[in-house]
Amino acid sequence: MLEKIKRFIHTKMFHVSLLIFIVVMILFIAGFVVLRYQVEGEGNMPFKLTKITVISSQEGIDKPKEGFKWAFDVSQNNDIYLYIEKNQNNSKQEVIKSILIDNINVEKQKEKGAINIYKPADSEDATVFVNEENKKIQNIEYIGDLESDLKGQKIGNQGGIIAFRYANDNLAEYASNEEVINHNELLKKANINEEDLKAKLNFRITIVLQSGKEYQAEVSLNMPVEGVVEKGTSYIEITELDDVVFKRIKN
Repeated sequence: MLEKIKRFIHTKMFHVSLLIFIVVMILFIAGFVVLRYQVEGEGNMPFKLTKITVISSQEGIDKPKEGFKWAFDVSQNNDIYLYIEKNQNNSKQEVIKSILIDNINVEKQKEKGAINIYKPADSEDATVFVNEENKKIQNIEYIGDLESDLKGQKIGNQGGIIAFRYANDNLAEYASNEEVINHNELLKKANINEEDLKAKLNFRITIVLQSGKEYQAEVSLNMPVEGVVEKGTSYIEITELDDVVFKRIKN
């Protein structure tokens, strides 16, 4: 029996079988590594997305309407803030060159109002966001600098905050002769409910480093934050971001 095994080991069939086995194992391991990377992404990026804050609110834009003391175009705004921090477990000295938000799209259940994306307002504006025509965007890029500056579209080169707004503009018109208007009740008064507002906001975030490395991930958020119709303003902080998988797209 032992002699038969020795003779088989020295046959061409054995060597071919062994070669096939080795190739299959290599392909299996390579496939496993690729699959794991697709699921888990980069394990130790120089910078990471640590938190997303969403602030949902309602707004009334004044408009003239004969016979009424008050008249508004009612909108619902969602301000998205993304926190990028240095990964303390990564010892490499890297610098952020830019961060790009693009491929923005909205899956909305009901066609109500006009969907617009806005960049932060100019420095002379009092608030962070203003729903104006010249603020509408398809994508937004923040450039790495010494410090973060939302209105200047800059992010600290060692981390900071970036932001943009997703808005449901012109959802309804509300007119009234009441003495005082509570702006936190405009959606309710205009008969807009949360089912009218529900949507999924999808976008892509790309972190570009001075070294030439680029990391990219897809993000999906449910809009708006629950309670905006009743409360007027509602917010959520998302720190469980396991479904946001960054992959290196450039070395």
